[in-house]
Amino acid sequence: MKMSAKKTSTLLLVCMLGMSMMLAACSGSSGTDAAKPEGKDTAQSDPSKPFVLGETPLTFSFYGNYDWYTMNPWGQDPATKWIQDNKKVNVQAIQSGGAALQKFNTMIASGQLPDVIWGDRGTDVEKLRKAGKLVALDPYLEKYPNLKKWAGEKTLNMLRSEDGKLYQFPNWYTKNPMGNGGYAINNKIYKELGSPKLETFDDLYAYLKLVKEKYPEVVPFEVGLQGQGIDFLYAGMAEDRNVGQVSLRVVPDGNELKSLFSDPVYRESMIFANKLFREKLITQDAITQTRDQVKEKVNNGRVAIYGDFDTTVLGTEANSMLRAKDPEGGYTMIWPLHKSGVDPKKVWVNEFDSLGWNVSAITTSAKNPEGIFAYLDWLTGEEGERVIFWGPEGMYWQGTNDKGAPVYTDKYKNEVEERSKLMAIWDTFQWAGNTAFIDGSKAENEMNLPEDKRDWATVSQTGIAWKTSFDATEFGNIQPLPDSDEGMILQRVSDIADKVRAKALFAKDEQEVISLLDKAEQDAQKAGYEKLLKFETAKWQENLKKIKGN
Repeated sequence: MKMSAKKTSTLLLVCMLGMSMMLAACSGSSGTDAAKPEGKDTAQSDPSKPFVLGETPLTFSFYGNYDWYTMNPWGQDPATKWIQDNKKVNVQAIQSGGAALQKFNTMIASGQLPDVIWGDRGTDVEKLRKAGKLVALDPYLEKYPNLKKWAGEKTLNMLRSEDGKLYQFPNWYTKNPMGNGGYAINNKIYKELGSPKLETFDDLYAYLKLVKEKYPEVVPFEVGLQGQGIDFLYAGMAEDRNVGQVSLRVVPDGNELKSLFSDPVYRESMIFANKLFREKLITQDAITQTRDQVKEKVNNGRVAIYGDFDTTVLGTEANSMLRAKDPEGGYTMIWPLHKSGVDPKKVWVNEFDSLGWNVSAITTSAKNPEGIFAYLDWLTGEEGERVIFWGPEGMYWQGTNDKGAPVYTDKYKNEVEERSKLMAIWDTFQWAGNTAFIDGSKAENEMNLPEDKRDWATVSQTGIAWKTSFDATEFGNIQPLPDSDEGMILQRVSDIADKVRAKALFAKDEQEVISLLDKAEQDAQKAGYEKLLKFETAKWQENLKKIKGN
């Protein structure tokens, strides 16, 4: 499932410092246990008893703090309509409108927080927690058992704040490899060009040049939103490198984390990316294009190779649309490309950790936080996952097997295009994804279907994406709080990294790429990079001890 978006935005940024006076009245608290201040959702009548979904109406506001995220209308699709009718749950969406940071700042300034904030975990959540704006979830863990059962104590302990309490309800947490990223080839173009070998970066370069020559209207290599596919080049330049190191701007070396800018492997990947860009073999608006622009190109088959963190997500709809027009069309995911001599089984274009992707945090604005937790806990359980992922029973599934997995109906098998569209809608309501249950159920069911009826995403995930996913649990939450000295250094280093990545693409030659990275290293060190790396190294080592149970 989705892991890439976690790269795209943060929940609260340094700008929250400007709101510190407004939050000061609450800053003496480190969070609230089962707080029940006034809000718009329905209060629980008897706190001593579990909140039963379907008996008492529950309404709460929900804000997804990402520029790219837009919740579909609640109750206007089969899944949420079923939840509305049978569980009496209504969710009032607060949309970012493509400007998440500004929208959130407005809510902070007005003092009107949503009941639930869905966004990146870690340091940003901690800002709200320290301001006393979040509800601690610990009192609910025994009362509503699904999260504890499926996530496990180790995962929940890794999510706990410094005060020992839990404020974050994880999404797509897992104990198994997962991921959506990778390379997918346009079947029609690939076949028409003779189906050449595509394994190494040398193969890639030769193929992209051939595409440009034969198909001038096609993007040879579409690298996705914010040029995510460029990071795949880094992962393939050496063994046991992974895309997460680029986003963290760190390179593990023994027991230390070291600079990304001076890393020879990163430099080689940026030199190669620059070469492809200069020769117009990759997306020319890679840094600035929107998700919709990427989707339009992929859906219309105007790319020869597509690669980013969401390949199996966007690729599913695109594959279905293209194959409906031409059975020879569509996309096929291929094993990650790599430098000659690199072991392909040690190339990681995905990463996962047991903590999952992002989190839901219940704010003290919620009148009935326990009811909201009860819903999230139901959502992450078997019944909730079946409904929000496959729709209500009787539509695409009827009954379950001995593992709780849905048994697919003929409609699931035969209405592939319509099913793909609905599942894309339901994905916007998936805030408490249970990876182990969903992925296990998908894999078991899909492999029993005829090949032409199988879900493209599941086939791509089980065959390639999950097998090329690096376990990055040890690097979770190593970054500092935004308002700390190290946090401000992190912001400066991140700005330097973003700028040099873009400039390196537009550099006139290899030497200019090297000069730009030399300057980035110097600027980062002046900004305090070494201090930041020491801080993150210490956090990393603490994580390793937690994982080992020390």
